[in-house]
Amino acid sequence: MESIAVLLTVHNRREKTLCCLQNLFKQEIPVDYQMDMYLTDDGCTDRTPEAIRTQYPQVHIIKGDGNLFWNRGMYIAWEAAAKSQDYDYYLWLNDDTFVYFTMLTTLLKVSEEKGNHAIIIGATQSLNHSQPTYGGRLGNGKIPIPNGTAVEVTHFNGNIVLVPMYVYHILGNLDYYFTHSKGDFDYGLRAKEKGIKMYQAGEFLGECDLHETIDRWCNPEIPFNQRWKALHRPTGMPPKETFHLEKKHCGVMKASFHYCTIYLRCLFPKLWNRRNQKYLKRV
Repeated sequence: MESIAVLLTVHNRREKTLCCLQNLFKQEIPVDYQMDMYLTDDGCTDRTPEAIRTQYPQVHIIKGDGNLFWNRGMYIAWEAAAKSQDYDYYLWLNDDTFVYFTMLTTLLKVSEEKGNHAIIIGATQSLNHSQPTYGGRLGNGKIPIPNGTAVEVTHFNGNIVLVPMYVYHILGNLDYYFTHSKGDFDYGLRAKEKGIKMYQAGEFLGECDLHETIDRWCNPEIPFNQRWKALHRPTGMPPKETFHLEKKHCGVMKASFHYCTIYLRCLFPKLWNRRNQKYLKRV
């Protein structure tokens, strides 16, 4: 019997979380596979955990304090799963991602084709199917459009990610240093440095709309004091975490340069946007 641990972290998105779990429990699961779920409740106040216990009592819920955010919440869920048993696969899933019923079988099929030695990523598209939103990333940062064939990528978003036991034994858990959005990119870069391949499956495996196109911390329409606060929030672009990520993978010079430019973007967003528009016209 092959075992799969599904990992989620949630915070006050009750209806989306329940919809996500509903789609998850509708998955086509091969008869020789067992699926367990580990979910971090990061301080929900909207009765999300109570609803989950009522509708899906088999879900293992780990209590957080509201300050974990995505990366640390996923770390806690993964730690609990790994302590429970040595699973054959670990599946990361965002609770605002609504997966298709073939998601799991597709990921497992691609993983088996790669000898269960690679990370397999599922791409998502917008709810109106107009564009890809999250998934694997090429060297230029773009998401490859699924065309029926698995494509090798260089890093990835953490919405739908299958990590086989082989990979987990080499890379371990997420880096707890990161609070929110850097952990998935860091994991992909760690995989690349260890020679572990990453592939995006050849079809869309779910739906998830994009978040704000212009972050509050660099939006010129937002007052400076609000931009400054947004910059340093875990959901913004916390400079120390960005520096840690780039120093770790790109070296101290690049990390130091971007540490400065992040503050410049926050201080002078109009000038920065104008500079980028001129650059795009040249290329």
